[in-house]
Amino acid sequence: MKWQEAQRIYPNQFVKFEILHSIEQDNKEIIDEIALIGPVKDEDATRELLNCKNRTLVYHTSREKVEVIIRRYIGLRRHL
Repeated sequence: MKWQEAQRIYPNQFVKFEILHSIEQDNKEIIDEIALIGPVKDEDATRELLNCKNRTLVYHTSREKVEVIIRRYIGLRRHL
């Protein structure tokens, strides 16, 4: 399913979905194909997002497209 279809089915609310296909571009992952799991209540969205694993995500359908910033080299660096 495309993101635009999810926006049409669940306008202006949070949805939970699994990422099926994405493209990496300029330190961003642009998701273009999803498997919709279902809507999420506003008050439960943060908790659901924190419980997401692997390729699952919670996102609001008011957004034009699904973009996730890719952070590389996260960790502590040792100073000598």
